[in-house]
Amino acid sequence: MALSQDIRPFHQALCDTVTRASEPWIEQGPLSAMKLLWTGAETGGWAVLLRWKKGYVAPPHKHLSASHTYILSGRLKVRDGTYEAGDYVYEPNGVLHDATEALEDTVYLFICNGPLIFFDDNGLTRYRSWEELEREREQRKATPAVAAE
Repeated sequence: MALSQDIRPFHQALCDTVTRASEPWIEQGPLSAMKLLWTGAETGGWAVLLRWKKGYVAPPHKHLSASHTYILSGRLKVRDGTYEAGDYVYEPNGVLHDATEALEDTVYLFICNGPLIFFDDNGLTRYRSWEELEREREQRKATPAVAAE
C-alpha cells in the first residue's frame, strides 16, 4: 500500500547503534573500566557499562542532567545509601555526589542525559560528556593496548 506522505528519515544517516559484547573495555585506571555503549550527539546523552573493582572511589561530581543507574552486580556506597545488584537509581539534574565507592567488584549500567562535572576542594577538575567519551573511544582504537578484556 502506498503512503500518502513520504516517511523516509530526513537525515539519511539515522541508524541503530549496536555495541557488541565483544567490544573491549576501556581502562580508566587500575580499578575501573568502561564499555561505551552509546553517545547521542543530537541529545547530549550517553550510556556506558562501568566496571569497578572493590575499593575504587569515584571523585565528587555534579550531574548537569538526569541519569539512570542499574546495578548488574556488586555493591556501591552512594551518599548515605548502599545500592546492590538489581537496584535502579534515578538521579535528577543538579544532584551532587561526594565520593562514590565500590564496596565489592561492581558492574553497572549508567545512562546519562548530559554532562557531569568533577570537583575537589580547589574547584573543577574534569568535565565528562558524550564528546569526551567519543575521544576516549577513538584513543582506544588508536592504542588498543589500553583496552582490557
